[in-house]
Amino acid sequence: MQVGQRIRVRGRVQGVGFRPFVWQLAARFGVAGWVLNDAEGVLIEAAGEGLEGFVVALRTEAPPLAQVDAVEVEACEVDAVEGFIIRASGDAGAETQVTPDAAVCADCVAEVEGDGRRAGYAFTNCTNCGPRFTIVTGLPYDRAQTTMAAFDLCEACRAEYQDPADRRFHAQPVACPTCGPRVWIEGVEGDDPIAAAVGVLTSGGVLAIKGLGGFHLACDATDAAAVKVLRERKRRPAKPFALMAPLDVVRRHADLNESEEALLRHSAAPVVVIAKGGEALPEVVAPGQASLGWMLPYTPLHHLICRAVGRPLVMTSGNQSGEPQVIGNDEAHEKLGAFVDAFLMHDRDIARRLDDSVERADPPMVLRRARGRVPSTLPLPDGFPDRQVVAYGGQMKAAICLVKNGQALLGHHLGELDEALTWDAFLAADRDYAELFDHAPEAVAVDLHDGYRATQHGQARAGAEGLRLVGVQHHHAHMAACMAENGWPLDGGKVAGIVLDGTGLGTDRTLWGGEVLLGDYRGFERRFWLKPAPLVGGDMAAREPWRNALVRLDQAGLSDWADALFPHKPRDMLRKAADSGMNAPMSSSVGRLFDAVAACVGICPDRQSFEGEAAMRLEALARYDPRLGFYPSQGAEQEIDPQIIFEYMRGEIAKGSPPDHVSSRFHTGLAFAFATRTVMSLVKTGKAQAIALTGGCFQNAHLLAEFQRLLAGCGVPVLTHRTTPANDGGLALGQAAIALAALESD
Repeated sequence: MQVGQRIRVRGRVQGVGFRPFVWQLAARFGVAGWVLNDAEGVLIEAAGEGLEGFVVALRTEAPPLAQVDAVEVEACEVDAVEGFIIRASGDAGAETQVTPDAAVCADCVAEVEGDGRRAGYAFTNCTNCGPRFTIVTGLPYDRAQTTMAAFDLCEACRAEYQDPADRRFHAQPVACPTCGPRVWIEGVEGDDPIAAAVGVLTSGGVLAIKGLGGFHLACDATDAAAVKVLRERKRRPAKPFALMAPLDVVRRHADLNESEEALLRHSAAPVVVIAKGGEALPEVVAPGQASLGWMLPYTPLHHLICRAVGRPLVMTSGNQSGEPQVIGNDEAHEKLGAFVDAFLMHDRDIARRLDDSVERADPPMVLRRARGRVPSTLPLPDGFPDRQVVAYGGQMKAAICLVKNGQALLGHHLGELDEALTWDAFLAADRDYAELFDHAPEAVAVDLHDGYRATQHGQARAGAEGLRLVGVQHHHAHMAACMAENGWPLDGGKVAGIVLDGTGLGTDRTLWGGEVLLGDYRGFERRFWLKPAPLVGGDMAAREPWRNALVRLDQAGLSDWADALFPHKPRDMLRKAADSGMNAPMSSSVGRLFDAVAACVGICPDRQSFEGEAAMRLEALARYDPRLGFYPSQGAEQEIDPQIIFEYMRGEIAKGSPPDHVSSRFHTGLAFAFATRTVMSLVKTGKAQAIALTGGCFQNAHLLAEFQRLLAGCGVPVLTHRTTPANDGGLALGQAAIALAALESD
């Protein structure tokens, strides 16, 4: 025996090549001992003169896909051994985290494009890349617990799998043309499925491609007619399409900066929103938008197709409108057959559907958290108890959050829960996450809105299992999510939360959407708000911007302008409904204020074809120019009244002021009203120790930049969303943090 150290490594350290990494470090530092996987992570016993450097390297040189949360070291006696060995794994456990799917690495791409035994092979991967979460069926993470279980390793692949010096050591999805999954094409003839697929795309066809988390619908993005056909078939008239292309092609069509290029290259391979630039693509790809969503090929199959096509491809989710993405071959035939001219299929099953993540690099923000980002966890801020909680989010952009061992797992984007298949996916995700992470909550957090299906589900579960139920106000959850993401401690002091979004049920049972809250995880006060206006027709007000313009103009005493703008609309009927309150709930929604302004300048006043269309088009017109000034606002002591905004707008539009000037002044004026007039009073009086910018409206990069500009130098931290969505996709994180705070107070 000799004196050494027992080293426990916690985090995402299984299935990422951590043990061979440790083995190689041991050889480098002259350390003897052993390493194994167990239920808590990776366990090492080691001794030798280089032990100090060995431990430092464990923390600082982890493999690309690893996430080291802790390295715990204690002295121990180590068996006198020569060399270093990898021992068989211990008991399985759910403490080690499952790895997100990762884009194919450069080494594997080189093999696919080379002339070796994996030349042209669409499922090439190694420990540093490839499918993970989308193929896992259970724990521990090994081949038998993935959808690769049906494919027996050939001798060559098994030799790689068993060699600690090989980058495919214990890479569970390892495969080759001899033993792995295969690709084929349906709908067109051809011995080479890749060549046949390329033929469909280059001849103006629409192709369904089975990927990692589901099917994509693809067409040539430079072919306006092909894109139009896809829009018509999918009944998606205006929502921007995501694009896929190699980096050199992206550079031809986008105004790409260093941070955007780095994000494109990240192993998560998200869709990155980038300003248009260079060679223009057809307007039909993203009508009325100033930016496009780009992603690089992230599987070998994508690389093979994109390299052969040589031009950008539309790569949008393969689903029927409002439904989840298709993942099964039979399901694809049933759901997508009317959309496509051919199918590019494969026989590796998808264990769980994941949409592509959507992100922005500048300013950094996750707009949709999905493939490549889940199931990564976030550390909880200081002060929270180590207890288990589940939170169920809201009705739209649904996502679930589980808390365990001081970590929060914010699940993947699910969609709108009023769609039956999305609801089924929500229930499946709830079971799936609980099983994968051995989660046994003692509290359930839900939104206050009893009409939300997620709330009803949480209430039913809490009642059935005898769990504590914590109801959380929608905008308090938004604020808490921003605080938690930024590590704001449980006892860090009060935060002024500027919460701008569509609607959420307030404590007064009205619909909030433009608030300044002062509070912490334990509670809040509503200090300022946008003057409420009726949402005539309820949900119809979110679909038809002219309705919001009519009520705001009437409030401002500008009914004659409303009559002139919308002469053929049923104005009298809406006004009667607004006066009576019949299906016209009052709301302080900033999202609906954006709709009203957009309608006044002629942006899709009749109907939005997708959520946020009017606001996105209005944002696309905005630019920062200090010479343009801004529209002021007024109101009572706690109320922000936009009346004067519309008065100024009317006058300037009558004088011929262009829509981009109107949009710019509106954005800056809105930021000034909330940032300068209200929040700064809380900061200057010492009531707020930080400011949080949250809610779906802060997906608007121009609006966020205006707030940050006005709040620069305010003397307190300004917290923003970067790794979790500002929209309802991050809601469950805030709910979970508030529920934990409630448990801590017991």
